[in-house]
Amino acid sequence: MPLKITTVNVNGIRAAVKQRSEGNRGFLAWLDDTDTDVVLMQEVRATEKLAREALAPALDAGWHLVMSESTVKGHAGVGVLTRSAPSTARVGFGSEEFDGLGRYIEVDLDTDLGAVTAASLYLPKGAALSDDPKDVAKYEEKKRFLDEFGAYLGTLVRRRRHVVVGGDWNIAHAEADIKNWKGNLKSPGFLPHERAWVGDLLGNGWRDVTRELYPDESGPYSWWSWRGKAFDNDAGWRIDYQLTNRSLAERAVKANVDRAPAYDLRWSDHAPVTVTYE
Repeated sequence: MPLKITTVNVNGIRAAVKQRSEGNRGFLAWLDDTDTDVVLMQEVRATEKLAREALAPALDAGWHLVMSESTVKGHAGVGVLTRSAPSTARVGFGSEEFDGLGRYIEVDLDTDLGAVTAASLYLPKGAALSDDPKDVAKYEEKKRFLDEFGAYLGTLVRRRRHVVVGGDWNIAHAEADIKNWKGNLKSPGFLPHERAWVGDLLGNGWRDVTRELYPDESGPYSWWSWRGKAFDNDAGWRIDYQLTNRSLAERAVKANVDRAPAYDLRWSDHAPVTVTYE
């Protein structure tokens, strides 16, 4: 049996399960319709208690939830929904600064493909350097995260099991990953050192399975601003993706972005990205 894994930034789980507009059935309806096995969620932005209340129909239907909430109220938060209960869950990656901020969680699963470690990541957005102290602080925070998390990924990729890290990476690696890349050369998420960081991962064992499956395609984009006509014009960014180790990358056969059919039918500013492994 294939293994399907989805990553999605839900942009607030309580809002995502509600109808953001008339005719939009929300996250729970999407979950009912999907045949994915694992959902890696970011920006849950709720305590575990509130998240479980919002997801109660799905949990009653058999989904299992593990999550890491942030110590900063209403901020970040990551979670994993699975059809089969994970054997183990681990919060964080050994960081004194970041482990309590709801940015990383991983689970171990027993699947038809063998043992799989699946992780949900919400990487800081950061900022471009400027004279504003707040921008400097955000820039430096993201840099510290990249340094610490990059070191952890260097050990994770060598595990003798299938490994996937899916999430909102908040970095578009290549020009093909942004519709308006020329206008974003100085934007956070497309800064030279950020793109080089992803490049280093790809040069040291990690595989961007969607890009490998569709090497000549622009995007496929997974995030569009709420503002203006970005969604209607497909002026998006590909910042939600799955990096895997070699053993799992060799099992990837298909990837798709579940883009809403219309702007007013979106339940997040991100779209689910699903990869099928066989």
